[in-house]
Amino acid sequence: MQVIVFEDTRAHELKPLVNLKPVYGLYTGFRSLQEKFEHFMQGEVTLTYHVRRYLAPFYSEQHPECTVNRILEDDLLLVNGRLVCEETAARIVIDGAVEPGKAYMQGTDLLFARVNKSLITDECGLMPDLIDTRRLAGEVVTEAVTGFRLIGNIWDVIAFHGDEILRDAETLELGRIEGDVHPAAAIVNRSNIYVGPGAVVRAGAVLDADEGFVAVGAGALVDPQAVLMQNVFLAPWSRAKIGAKIYSNVSIGTASRIGGEVEDSIIEPFANKQHDGFLGHSYISSWCNLGAGTNTSDLKNNYSRITLLLNGREKMTGLQFLGLLMGDHSKSSINSMFNTGTVVGTGANVFDGGFPPKEVPSFSWGGRGGLVPYEIEKAVETARKVMERRQVVMSSAYESMFRFIAGTESSQKLFV
Repeated sequence: MQVIVFEDTRAHELKPLVNLKPVYGLYTGFRSLQEKFEHFMQGEVTLTYHVRRYLAPFYSEQHPECTVNRILEDDLLLVNGRLVCEETAARIVIDGAVEPGKAYMQGTDLLFARVNKSLITDECGLMPDLIDTRRLAGEVVTEAVTGFRLIGNIWDVIAFHGDEILRDAETLELGRIEGDVHPAAAIVNRSNIYVGPGAVVRAGAVLDADEGFVAVGAGALVDPQAVLMQNVFLAPWSRAKIGAKIYSNVSIGTASRIGGEVEDSIIEPFANKQHDGFLGHSYISSWCNLGAGTNTSDLKNNYSRITLLLNGREKMTGLQFLGLLMGDHSKSSINSMFNTGTVVGTGANVFDGGFPPKEVPSFSWGGRGGLVPYEIEKAVETARKVMERRQVVMSSAYESMFRFIAGTESSQKLFV
């Protein structure tokens, strides 16, 4: 039986955050959904992956050990890539608990399905770009299940984050300090702190684990007067800058640089928020840069629930706290301001005084005074320079993927 973690047609609802990554590349807590799958499978099952075709070359390049978009067996167990894996879900996969010809459904979402390959392949033996689970559910016997966590809305990555960061932290070696911690650094409740090998915590930094854990990954750097408290994960080779105030469920990805005040937020690898400014209940994708003094609002003045604008339509999130959701390679200028529940697409450049629109299209340029398309050649060149500054070469596979999404997203958006 081949186990395939798949993307379904609801992937489109998670744009712009999944424009340059599969749905299981999203983070909630400090692990991506793929990392959660692999952690809970404990090597007992070999996972293979289905991904949109334009993403496949770069994804394969980044994960050469993975089987991507290939059917190897007749008997398939399909696992929804939007699933936030935990022990129960992993056990279903490891034990092969789904009978042939059967699917488990939570509401209208198909979570698991045991099918013959003929149900999801064309005459050439190829899988579709995205799997239509509604059609598939009509071909099998379905059983209703509950209690599983699934990313169904773009804001779920933040809604689930507080619980997920605590669950992810259960695997940390808290109480273990291997890096270089300066004697003048303040270490509070050592038993809830992890400092990895090669990490440096400089004089005057504060790691306060009285109300939650603090983890500093291998090779990470905590500068003087930076304060980390109340559940903070600093991934390997990342940096908390001088005077940073990072608290209350914050996950900072590999090689990201973070300063200012940050709470209840997820920062993917290779992102940049080096300077003062508040970031709350926000999701910042890879290769983003927030200019000095950038501030986000994550709570409305009347304390009401927050709505998003997605493709020009209002969506009620049900959340009281929600800040900025920003796609890969987007930027804000100095002193930028973002209203509650703002969505910024991929490759956007936001500047101008005041608040920009609550929905900033991908590959747009401007702000409150209006938006114009960002020329694709300029966007590619800027992205290449940004990556080079972190010693990452833009491969031909990455450039092709970037150009594809630039072309499709730019042509589908209206500018004002």
